[in-house]
Amino acid sequence: MTNGYFAKPGFTSRSFISSLTRIAVGAGIVLASSLAAAQDKVTFTTSWFAQAEHGGYYQAVAKGIYKKYNLDVSIKMGGPQVNIVQLLAAGQTDFIMGKDFQVLSGIEKGIPMVTVAATFQNEVQGIMTHPDVKSIAELKGRNIMIATSAHTTYWPWLKSKFGFTDAQVRPYTGSLQPFFADKTIATQGFVTSEPFEANQMGVKTNFFVLADEGYPPYGNTIVAMDKTVKERPDVVARFVKATMEGWVSYLQDPTAGNELIKKDNPKMPDDKLAFAVDGLRKINVFAGGDAAKMGPGIMTEARWKKTYEFMVASGLLKADVDWKQGYTTAFLPKP
Repeated sequence: MTNGYFAKPGFTSRSFISSLTRIAVGAGIVLASSLAAAQDKVTFTTSWFAQAEHGGYYQAVAKGIYKKYNLDVSIKMGGPQVNIVQLLAAGQTDFIMGKDFQVLSGIEKGIPMVTVAATFQNEVQGIMTHPDVKSIAELKGRNIMIATSAHTTYWPWLKSKFGFTDAQVRPYTGSLQPFFADKTIATQGFVTSEPFEANQMGVKTNFFVLADEGYPPYGNTIVAMDKTVKERPDVVARFVKATMEGWVSYLQDPTAGNELIKKDNPKMPDDKLAFAVDGLRKINVFAGGDAAKMGPGIMTEARWKKTYEFMVASGLLKADVDWKQGYTTAFLPKP
């Protein structure tokens, strides 16, 4: 891959890691008292089959980080047949790996979901092209393979920003064969996945992360029900803090977490995990952006407002939705 985002700085610094000690636990909550209590059972459901994008959670289990905070955490895999929002609303899981669009749409439907941390400061979603394409803007008029779900997430944003039209859309079913066969077509992808498959086939590509062009949502967020946040704030605080420590550990040495990932998803090979971890490090998705100055998991009102405004402008959300209900910074580092 030849795109410029790989030149971004590394994922950690001494000041960043030290900011983990400043995680807020909410008004009146003292972590020390919690650590003396019995382990609280917690279920966390991911958005897909186990992979490197879930590594920090698995690492926190494998290295005993959750146990250090008196949490007995079970990780459940999501997948194409798993409605994680439904599971959360039904009380069958305590936390899910969510998305900003998903949360705001849920609130519109009367599901009081709350994002308590943003593990990734940006989505790892992007567009993969053949080497002749040097920017996303150059794709105007070209065919682009996208999944059905893209029509209610990033595709309206691409149309608005770059003047793309629905006439360019070709279906993406998970297979890259049409991309390999047609040198004029582009495809959606994740920096951790599709470029790996292209490399395996010996196909040179460029990859453009949507966030580099201003795509506003956070990625890999931790979402709970409002009831959980209000009734179990201490558990939420400990889960957020432990998860952030898990991610720091995973990005330093992912060995332990990867072993658990492969147990849950035996189809995940070592070389793909290594490629994905390298990609996460290079785009600095965990510790970059606002997290570099404000600490891990951080979210800002400005970013959430941008996502809300985009969704409203694109007809994906009603303007009267109270978007501020979609997140809380009570469990995050204080500036």
